[in-house]
Amino acid sequence: MDARNRSDLVWAGALADPEDLLDAGIDPSAEEVEALLAKGRPVKVTVTGSDSGALAAAAVYAWLGVSAFRFPGDPGELRQVLDMVASMAGTRPPTLGRRALA
Repeated sequence: MDARNRSDLVWAGALADPEDLLDAGIDPSAEEVEALLAKGRPVKVTVTGSDSGALAAAAVYAWLGVSAFRFPGDPGELRQVLDMVASMAGTRPPTLGRRALA
């Protein structure tokens, strides 16, 4: 199945074959995620909840390098968080650049 057709997943980075994803489970610890990432394969995480705490957890997972997310909330909100993390990490340009001049 093409990764682009997986409506149940939100991708943080480059699309991968869903069959190659290592499943970290539901709300895993950072140590568990890092151990799976050390294997050199893309990792999928299921984030429970749809509040700001769940989005914050997704931001931490994205910063660690998780490739795909299963999220029960609004995928648009998760997409904004993942784009923000990618911009902060320097892997994509910011959507909008502002410069404060005093």
